Amino acid sequence: MILFRDRRDAGAVLAAQLTSAYAGRDDVVVLGLPRGGVPVAAEVAQRIEAPLDVLVVRKLGVPGHEELAMGAIGSGDVRVLDQGIIDRLGVAEHEVERVAGRELTELARREATYRGGRRPLDVAGRTVLLVDDGLATGASMRAAVLAVRRRGPAAVVAATPVGPVSTVSRLCELCDDVVVAATPSQFVAVGMHYADFTATTDAQVREALDAARRTV
Repeated sequence: MILFRDRRDAGAVLAAQLTSAYAGRDDVVVLGLPRGGVPVAAEVAQRIEAPLDVLVVRKLGVPGHEELAMGAIGSGDVRVLDQGIIDRLGVAEHEVERVAGRELTELARREATYRGGRRPLDVAGRTVLLVDDGLATGASMRAAVLAVRRRGPAAVVAATPVGPVSTVSRLCELCDDVVVAATPSQFVAVGMHYADFTATTDAQVREALDAARRTV
């Protein structure tokens, strides 16, 4: 079922649900999860008048079934594993470590590429909205929550246009608030709910961040 034209449209829909609680506050920061979460987050940040930054996380895909997450890693040596999936599919420990090592290299590359030497926004004592373009297993968002908690925010909010009820329920245990625009009863994959789910590029992430900084 198509719910959104593209990520920008999804960001507008999500922002409408965030406005009453978070718009116009000087203590709110929006962090997008690259790459696909950044266009959504940029739209949210613009509409609720909040600063934008990225929080880099990397999904750990099951070998041979990379779209299925067996966990995720995030900035600050954060690692989240879905032991149920690992056990069910018989993924060996050395395979988990191999995938984690590869993704750690990519995480470091993206940090350098997106920031261009700039320091991350200070989130200490502030309300952080973590935004992605959708949830499936929720591993990346859980890693993001754990990573940002280490930076001392006052509150952490997971916000996304679409995700299954089961994943949203698990996130509620980790976050101060969870805002999901749509929770389809027949959820298969995030991309199925977008008319245009073209992959976001590194250049588009940098452009969104640069544009947001120019408006501050």
